[in-house]
Amino acid sequence: MSDQLSYIGLERFLSEALAEDIGTGDITTLSCVPDEAVSKGRFIAKDTGIICGIDILSKVFVVLDHRVKVLPLLTDGAPVKAGDIIAEIEGPSRSILTGERTALNLLQHLSGIATRTHETVQSLQGLHTQIADTRKTLPGLRVLEKYAVRCGGGKNHRFNLSDGVLIKDNHIVAAGGIKPAIEKVRLSAPHTLKIEVETENLQQIDEALAAKADIIMLDNMSVDQMTEAVRHIAGRAITEASGNMGDKDLRAVAATGVDYISIGALTHSVKALDISLRFK
Repeated sequence: MSDQLSYIGLERFLSEALAEDIGTGDITTLSCVPDEAVSKGRFIAKDTGIICGIDILSKVFVVLDHRVKVLPLLTDGAPVKAGDIIAEIEGPSRSILTGERTALNLLQHLSGIATRTHETVQSLQGLHTQIADTRKTLPGLRVLEKYAVRCGGGKNHRFNLSDGVLIKDNHIVAAGGIKPAIEKVRLSAPHTLKIEVETENLQQIDEALAAKADIIMLDNMSVDQMTEAVRHIAGRAITEASGNMGDKDLRAVAATGVDYISIGALTHSVKALDISLRFK
């Protein structure tokens, strides 16, 4: 995780997040909490889920005030239930209160993603289909959100547009068809990148197979259509089901034999896990 976090400039990101929340100063805390006050507290889960963002929680206070000490009691990926203590904190009261919301926002959000991913993965237990995320992430949070997906047991799709080739419907139109799109990609993209093509029917699937696409996305197809498509592809390409999958019966989708199900809702509309900070 550390290499990926340094990639997005974690300290700079957290400094900006804190500055956004603090503004010109935490007027409430500065007005009523003595400068010399020291407090101890606990981060407590108020719901059942998977925790994610322990390192981020600690780093928020490192950036804000190095005198604040966070003692994690759990690691990322650990299950929690209501009442579980996630971490303890001790230090200047003003600093803890000022950083509380930024720290909780990130911890709750990432834990929400890990929790939903875990629930989704568990719903497919016994089937070979794997759950993957998408690029439908909040700007600036992609690396963290995709890390949370992995903590929940999911797989990562592309991190960015340079990670792989995904020829979608508008690319197909703009390039003049699936075959010319793939041919043009092979002329310019590194041979090490896999080529994925979004398809909506058997005719497009045949075009993608003929052009030797590595991955075929079955976009917004019914379960019956996907079943027919997987049977037709017959292992000649990796298959991925996509398109509002967060609202579908995922076991029925997985039962079609697809290799992956990609779900944007893992990150773009997840419910935060309820966590609170309580002073002793």
